[in-house]
Amino acid sequence: MLGIVRLAVQVACAQLHVRRVRRPRGHRPVVNVPVSVIVPAYNEAANIAATVRSLVGSAYPALEVIVVDDGSTDDTAGIVERLRLRGVRVIRQANAGKPAALNTGIRAARAELLVLVDGDTVFQPDTVHRLVQGFADPTVGAISGNTKVANRRRLLGRWQHLEYVIGFNLDRRMYDVLECMPTIPGAIGAFRREVLLAVGGVPADTLAEDTDLTMRVLRAGWRVVYEEKAIAWTEAPSTLRQLWRQRYRWCYGTMQAMWKHRHALREPGSGGRLGRRGLPYLTVFQIVLPLAAPAVDVFAVYGLLFLPWASLALACVGLLLLQGLTAAYALRLDGERYGPLWSLPLQQLVYRQVMYLVVVQSVVTALIGNRLRWQRMIRTGDAAALVGAQR
Repeated sequence: MLGIVRLAVQVACAQLHVRRVRRPRGHRPVVNVPVSVIVPAYNEAANIAATVRSLVGSAYPALEVIVVDDGSTDDTAGIVERLRLRGVRVIRQANAGKPAALNTGIRAARAELLVLVDGDTVFQPDTVHRLVQGFADPTVGAISGNTKVANRRRLLGRWQHLEYVIGFNLDRRMYDVLECMPTIPGAIGAFRREVLLAVGGVPADTLAEDTDLTMRVLRAGWRVVYEEKAIAWTEAPSTLRQLWRQRYRWCYGTMQAMWKHRHALREPGSGGRLGRRGLPYLTVFQIVLPLAAPAVDVFAVYGLLFLPWASLALACVGLLLLQGLTAAYALRLDGERYGPLWSLPLQQLVYRQVMYLVVVQSVVTALIGNRLRWQRMIRTGDAAALVGAQR
């Protein structure tokens, strides 16, 4: 029942978001002030050239690109330096982690608007321009872009593509409407420099620094919005092992950030909206429901054994139809094809169960007091190789 309520709220908020985006706003100044793009990179040789070239090829008038090599053991920095592209700087530092690399870039940046980009992410020519237009509103402190999966040809990539479009992007539209956006993804986000400096830069004490940082920005009184037309292509995990490690880190880090910012429940303004809207939503749908999934499975087995098959089949078909219609609506909003919908039933049966197990492992890790370490994904260069085919 809660899942159905979630779908209804997501769709309702998405419709409100669409009307808001399409509503005429009269004269709105075009944002074309200088922008600094910061790319933290550690062993990103497979994708870094494509990432930097896509940024330099942006249709934006005043752009500098800062690549911070965080002690890579491959030729990441050398690849960028040999490109000899105008407006690109490379900063080398000893390995200190992604937050430290981002903070190095923030200190070195010359512009007042900063775009943070992962080293495996490729931008479209209009991405930077579309991403920063929201800063025409002086109350906006940060903007999330639209991350798309580049390597979606295989089944695992297709499942993640559906998850990004149906889950993440519908959620972001909802968070935008409810003014409680908890996460700007590391792949594509824009911030005012003054905001980042005011909140102390990128935090390093959780494994989900992007979520932690976004929550800090909200609690500092700024609005955080979603720009669906600012598109970035990223390389998703290509094996189940890599996916498990990535989502384990995401889930554990998100729980760290939620606990760290639990006092937002008692705050006014945007911090209070995070505390009374965003945090409860995350708690229910990203922690409680996945933990209850085994009980749901037991009930399903009970139903197969003791309930009338016709009633059970009707309920299952109805739920799958509802999920399919929601998925089709989400794909249409994102301008995506409906082809991947054929894999949705299998995703619900297999992929979702894997994600539930990740949550269970994360909660157990937190309860027994173990601290999860960073697990880096091995890059294959799929973002660089496939982005052209996905546009």
